[in-house]
Amino acid sequence: MVTTTAPPSKPLVKASPARGKAPLTRKRREALAAYAFLAPDAIGLLIFVALPMVLAFGVAFFKVDGFGNYQYVGLANYKLMGGDDQLWASLKVTAIYVVTFVPLAFVVSFALAMLVRNHFRGIGWVRSAFFLPHVVSLVVVGLIWQFLLVDKRGALSKLLAPFGLSDVSFLGTPSLALGTYVVISVWFVMGYQMLVLLAGLKDVPKELEDAAQIDGASTWQRFRYVIWPLMRPTSFFVVVNSTIGAVTGLQAFDLVFVLTHGGPARATSTVVLYIYEQAFTFNNMGYAAALTTVVVAILVACTGLMFAFTKGGRFDED
Repeated sequence: MVTTTAPPSKPLVKASPARGKAPLTRKRREALAAYAFLAPDAIGLLIFVALPMVLAFGVAFFKVDGFGNYQYVGLANYKLMGGDDQLWASLKVTAIYVVTFVPLAFVVSFALAMLVRNHFRGIGWVRSAFFLPHVVSLVVVGLIWQFLLVDKRGALSKLLAPFGLSDVSFLGTPSLALGTYVVISVWFVMGYQMLVLLAGLKDVPKELEDAAQIDGASTWQRFRYVIWPLMRPTSFFVVVNSTIGAVTGLQAFDLVFVLTHGGPARATSTVVLYIYEQAFTFNNMGYAAALTTVVVAILVACTGLMFAFTKGGRFDED
């Protein structure tokens, strides 16, 4: 009997990848995708924010008359700020606006977010109605409110006529103009902030609220001890974003420029509007650039302090 033996099998050798073409891991692919999504915003911030800030810092050391003439003056533009009474008045107006607008907008937006949190018939239309003002251009918003608040002939004056308030000038009285400006600003931003806070409320586990309700917690206690602690990071983002917008955002210039042009008697002259006047009304570009760098520095310092004291919205977390 002839027996045959099979030839020894060759060991399987795994083909090595070609040199210089290492396979992409999942983590690396996700990182590349993230960089691709972030690139447009990063490039935009670099070109339209970072670069102008650097150029403004350089121009602040020159006297620029608006006709292309540059004269190096060192720190002279910064020294002028100490005796500029209108600058300090504008800073005061901005500070009052910030400390009234930011908390008022947050409270109103949070209340609206709680109101439209649960689903009911027509909830989509209600949310859209609250958000609609934020879609409209601020210039259009200013013109509409200016039409509504025009003295004696405005729609609001007609509505208040039965109460004897038809002669009240909301935009022409120094004691009322700033408050009116704050109310219009809140009306404009409340829809956007409502959606941000609503997104945060959606992440609050329903099980925690149900457990607190079973344990006998009232509505206020559920909000105080369940919803509010979990909403702190989102609330912190809204407050920081609102503060930056109140100082240098569109409503700090576009809205007040259309409504009052900083009047009456400089009662609504924000610091951004004052910088605009120095640059484009008085052709004092160097001084305007110096003012810009100081305002940005103050804003960065305030934001940094907010991050430091609240740990980025986490407060008591380690």
